[in-house]
Amino acid sequence: MPNLILVRHGQSEWNLEKRFTGWVDIDLTGQGKLEACKSGEDIKKLNINIDYFFSSFQLRAINTLKLIQDTLRDNKQPIKAWQLNERHYGALTGLNKDEMKKKLGEDKIYEFRRSWNIKPEPLNRNNPYHPLNIETYKKIPKERIPDTESLKDTYERVIEYYNSNIQNKLLKNKNIVISAHGNSIRALCKFLFKLDNKKITLLEIPTGNPLLVNLNLKQEVTACKYLNQERARDLPIF
Repeated sequence: MPNLILVRHGQSEWNLEKRFTGWVDIDLTGQGKLEACKSGEDIKKLNINIDYFFSSFQLRAINTLKLIQDTLRDNKQPIKAWQLNERHYGALTGLNKDEMKKKLGEDKIYEFRRSWNIKPEPLNRNNPYHPLNIETYKKIPKERIPDTESLKDTYERVIEYYNSNIQNKLLKNKNIVISAHGNSIRALCKFLFKLDNKKITLLEIPTGNPLLVNLNLKQEVTACKYLNQERARDLPIF
């Protein structure tokens, strides 16, 4: 049976500063690099061959995957897909989460972060944090670059990519690692575990802790677990 390993990037500089990051291309902290290396060590203990490595276009996911591959001593060329990017937080981008809780209230910020189809106000296209103004995304068709997103929007692009480019490899019994982000991984989990809109709000994805998902050839989940149990979160799945 194929193994799918989902890894949220290690702690980023803006995770540490409690800022809404979204599509801003922020790198890892020292702790984030350690988390990525530990992820590689945990994957190595599985003693399985990884056939494909995927990451988003974003530096924190790319560098997490690089450190994982360095730890595994596996130099396969990773596949980068912008569709695996973090959710775009619109006008919240760059703002401090604690400050915005004080300004808008905890309930409103929780609604923006965890609701299924509510999105923040769009980010002004002249803002330097807008993806249109970030070099990383220059090759993405402009009509595909969002101004803001809900989790539903993120889900649709992530699952479209998964169905077209990843699922067929799993059906051929290939083992895959995906280095991505809290919300793109939540989107994948909603799809794989058939979570309803209420359960997906409860799913928290820790940084730098691989989630091993075992699938049968019908693409049904047979088992799942975090490889680092000390840093595991509850899985409201089955």
